[in-house]
Amino acid sequence: MRNIEIEIQGDQVGGVIAFPESGAGPGVIVIQEWWGLVPHIQGVVNRLAAAGFVALAVDHYRGALTTEPDEAQKLMMGLRVSAAAADLAGAAAYLVGRPEVSSGKVAAMGFCMGGGLALLAPTVSEHISCAAAFYPAMPWPDYAPDWGNYTGKSAIIHKAESDEDWAGPKISEYAAAIAEHGGQVEVFDYPGSEHAFFNDDRPEVYSPSHAGLAWERSAAFFRAQCT
Repeated sequence: MRNIEIEIQGDQVGGVIAFPESGAGPGVIVIQEWWGLVPHIQGVVNRLAAAGFVALAVDHYRGALTTEPDEAQKLMMGLRVSAAAADLAGAAAYLVGRPEVSSGKVAAMGFCMGGGLALLAPTVSEHISCAAAFYPAMPWPDYAPDWGNYTGKSAIIHKAESDEDWAGPKISEYAAAIAEHGGQVEVFDYPGSEHAFFNDDRPEVYSPSHAGLAWERSAAFFRAQCT
């Protein structure tokens, strides 16, 4: 994995990228949780590369990161959806322009806040053909994806059981909207799971069995959709 800078709307935006051992593969954009571009997300980038993908994560917070929930909440709510959308579109254009990326279609994978942005991703770039959203959160007042742009695209959603009361209705609403507009969508339930069950840096919620299954489903989904 190495650090990079991408030009997005005239600004140089930092990020990290990793390549598979083969040197080439399908492209995947990794979208951070509300903590920022922390080691766990960088680890996901490396893990995707080990699985055969060219993986890229853009720093949506422009260098800020935290381990404190209150500060993470402030950072998340200070992120404009339009700015995040520009980051995602710029990341997709950057990936498909690299010779190591084997297809003009790329995927998005995101967690919590990043899960909400992953669902948004196929609506903001013609290059983003599919998304895997892990326990998505969509807290912004200006979160209003143009679901009509999902025609011919697809998404999978990994839902934590602990999120059902507060996120479940929105997940159902957005999944229905994707299907309504000609996209394909599948929601996976993980009985007994807690929010952030994929994050192995948080032992209080991490579930190896649920995380492993969600990973296998996501990798297979990306291979089917982006090759």
